[in-house]
Amino acid sequence: MLNFELYNPTNLIFGKGQIEKLSTLVPKDAKILLAYGGGSIFKNGIHEQVINNLKGFDIVEFGGIEPNPHFETLMKAVEIIKAEKIDFILAVGGGSVIDGVKFISAAVNFDGDPIDILQKRLLIKENAVPFGTVLTLPATGSEMNSGYVVTIKATQEKLASGGSALFPKFSICDPTVIESLPKRQLQNGVVDAYTHVMEQYLTYPHEGYLQDRIAEGILQTLIEVGPKVVESPTDYALASNFMWSCTMALNGLIQKGVPSDWATHMIGHELTALYAIDHARTLAIIGPSLYNVMFDTKKEKLAQYGRRIFNLRGSDEEVAKEAINKTVEFFHTMGMDTKLSQYVDDYSKTADFIVNRFDERGWKGLGEKQLITLDKVKSIVEMSY
Repeated sequence: MLNFELYNPTNLIFGKGQIEKLSTLVPKDAKILLAYGGGSIFKNGIHEQVINNLKGFDIVEFGGIEPNPHFETLMKAVEIIKAEKIDFILAVGGGSVIDGVKFISAAVNFDGDPIDILQKRLLIKENAVPFGTVLTLPATGSEMNSGYVVTIKATQEKLASGGSALFPKFSICDPTVIESLPKRQLQNGVVDAYTHVMEQYLTYPHEGYLQDRIAEGILQTLIEVGPKVVESPTDYALASNFMWSCTMALNGLIQKGVPSDWATHMIGHELTALYAIDHARTLAIIGPSLYNVMFDTKKEKLAQYGRRIFNLRGSDEEVAKEAINKTVEFFHTMGMDTKLSQYVDDYSKTADFIVNRFDERGWKGLGEKQLITLDKVKSIVEMSY
């Protein structure tokens, strides 16, 4: 097992009605920026609950944070925080709102041009504005980690960063919030969380036995509850296991002491930036192609995955290949199209564009062993057409 440090200071408050604790979690006398997305929190009553539980606090509201939040929008919030002398941010939303708030938190006191935080992938370890979250859409695990992804609209770049100062101080996670979510968002959440696990699990055999078993437990749970929760979001057992699986998939635990990949995400981010395809759906497009192109380096782990998750039998070669097929079947069950041509009409130059962009950034080798070279990236994207 590799050496590791595990640090996660987020206070996670999970379960029905936990939003009632909000006033005890926000620092006393804090001036709050209440940040949210497109306004669904007004329709489902969460905005009202938040306001009712923050009576007596000075609140400034900032709405309109996009899915795949835009740098340009977030900088408007940064200016408001500076002008209004706000000292605490409350993110009420899903992963995009929480990611956006992490960037806002980092940018307010940053000494320099905040776009450098993204383009230079700077880690923020101090001087961030404290923030908490009220989760409304399980998917990204952003409620219990310190990473985020932000889109620069002007350059069509979707870039990730983070830092130890960007953990939420607290996150309220009430599974009943999913009852009003559209099926598409629930489908996306399941596949997003599933691929988060795969990025940290589907590498090569190692000695992190416990991490593998925890990862496999999350995968098995998502396979079990995923299709059902889309149809029955009011079932609390399904909703709670779905939400907790999404958090556990990316709160840092299963990646400790083991290698990880993340190339599926790095390529998928480009599809979102170029074509505005839902993040989870880009993962379903790219993931299976990546497993096929990198089959020789991932074969042993694919075979383990196939045997433990899908109960497959046969040689490593046979089981590994069928495991990829079973993964695609699961994505289809979750309502995912798995080819770029099912989303975009003009896609013929996509591979070349992504390869050129990675080349400009100096991303010459991705994946757990940096073996996903630019020619491999091209093959992966072209196989995804």
